[in-house]
Amino acid sequence: MLYKKKRHWFWNLLIIITLVTALAAFTAHYKNWVRIESNYFSILSGIYFKEIPYSELDSVSMVPKIPQMERINGFSAMRVEKGIFLDSVNRFKVRVFVDNLEHPKIRMVYQDSLLVFLNYRDSIETRKMFEFLQAKITTNLEKP
Repeated sequence: MLYKKKRHWFWNLLIIITLVTALAAFTAHYKNWVRIESNYFSILSGIYFKEIPYSELDSVSMVPKIPQMERINGFSAMRVEKGIFLDSVNRFKVRVFVDNLEHPKIRMVYQDSLLVFLNYRDSIETRKMFEFLQAKITTNLEKP
């Protein structure tokens, strides 16, 4: 007679929870989730979130690469760079939401000195977002 070893339900549940958590983390960090509202836009990528009102944007420019920075927390994987970094010159916190390091990035300055770098996997989508933000800055400057 063969003895069948029965696996405990706890270990089965733990395996399922681990797989679901890993899949959720991958989905959340897979791309930058940007939501555009009438007064602000928000960027979400996994646990990294930033909400920026259009009225606080000082400048928007396209840059070929991000500067050398120290990582406070975040990650780099192949062409992806996300997290909170420390500018090595000014010692300010910089938010980085870069889906493709090879493509140009949007450099946003808000509240006079805070920086955010953003791009998408698709460079055309990045260019559209850049033009949208430039238009928002222009309309904010034209308001009395």
